[in-house]
Amino acid sequence: MILPQQTLAIADGPDLRQFPWRRSAGGTMQIAILPEISAVFVLIFARVGTLVMLMPGIGERFVFSRGRLSLAFFVALVVLPMARPLLRLPPDMPGVVGLLIGEILIGLVIGVCARFVMACLQTAGTLVAQTMGLGFAMTVDPTGGQQNPSIGNLLTMLGITLILTSDLHHVAIVAIHESYRVLPPGGIPEIGDVMMLAVRAASQGFSLAVQISAPFIIFGLLFNLGLGVLARMMPQLQVFFLAVPASILGGMFVLLAVVGVMMSVFLTDLGAFLRQFAGN
Repeated sequence: MILPQQTLAIADGPDLRQFPWRRSAGGTMQIAILPEISAVFVLIFARVGTLVMLMPGIGERFVFSRGRLSLAFFVALVVLPMARPLLRLPPDMPGVVGLLIGEILIGLVIGVCARFVMACLQTAGTLVAQTMGLGFAMTVDPTGGQQNPSIGNLLTMLGITLILTSDLHHVAIVAIHESYRVLPPGGIPEIGDVMMLAVRAASQGFSLAVQISAPFIIFGLLFNLGLGVLARMMPQLQVFFLAVPASILGGMFVLLAVVGVMMSVFLTDLGAFLRQFAGN
């Protein structure tokens, strides 16, 4: 049996006093914080997304874009509580746009510098191929889509595999998190600091390429010196037809002997470069 008072309550709708979350002091729900959180998340995603797209191992060209974007989205969600106090939203739209451009530039600078160090494998592969006499053997690089020596592509793919198996990409994710402490948001970064970081990364990449290919440089010098002495002692010998197969065979033996040391040096230097952004 329904009493008249209950009928009147049903006709008038539910009692809002039972749902205090639906009302505020003015009778409407306060959602003013949502645009601020959305703007902060977009700024964080601008830096994190740029870094993930260029991250060694995960940011390769053959990794499908949706996977990288999904990873960047979830990493940005994890970084949001830590980075939100560091982001001060300007009151006007030009200031927000300038802050967004600065975040993209910071992510781009760190990612490109990591790519400079990562490119040492392709440079070392080119030096090794020229020393062995396989510089003409060109294949398509799956990470860049360009024609590069086969030895360089082999070293690059081996380096990416070791980055993922040794969990070095976890260090890259930690570097993304700690980049807000090393490079706090606040507009466009200084050109002098950016150029200094880029020069350091490029010089480290070239020096690492020379260190990796040092055994083959020494092998090439000794091999060519021996061929020169042999050509002087036996002028009638066809040195070219003897040198090319011997150079390839000897280079393969040297590669099998030192490839473990080469990859170990590469992983150590790349990890040290990424840890400087992680504050270690």
